[in-house]
Amino acid sequence: MTVAAGLMVALAAHADANAPAPGELTALKRPADAKEFFVAPKNGDTVSSPVKVVFGVSHMTVAPAGHPQPGSGHHHLIIDAKPPPSNVPLPADEHVLHFGKGQTETTVNLPSGSHTLQLEFADYRHLPFDPPLLSDPITITVK
Repeated sequence: MTVAAGLMVALAAHADANAPAPGELTALKRPADAKEFFVAPKNGDTVSSPVKVVFGVSHMTVAPAGHPQPGSGHHHLIIDAKPPPSNVPLPADEHVLHFGKGQTETTVNLPSGSHTLQLEFADYRHLPFDPPLLSDPITITVK
């Protein structure tokens, strides 16, 4: 192998090592001062089911999924789970609810007991921002 061919193989290997893994997308940057938060309920609240949950975000705009707009995204409600990995789109399952139509509130049926809720604001692809925009987790009790 010539020195030039060896250099090309080494550069290609380096480029591949720095490329995103299959299935990974490049996260969009978000404003440093953006905040994701619960308007209601508040941490420590005792509530009845169904539970009305109101989402809040500052320094970003709420927009439907699938519509790329700079500085915008939509809410995801994480119930009784940790936030999913930030390098792939958020899953849609019983622990991660999507509000891709731009909704800012919902009503969820939760069984009696203690529940942890957290919000994640993601881009038009359901991909977390860089860095991820998460609310503080809250714990509520359903009576």
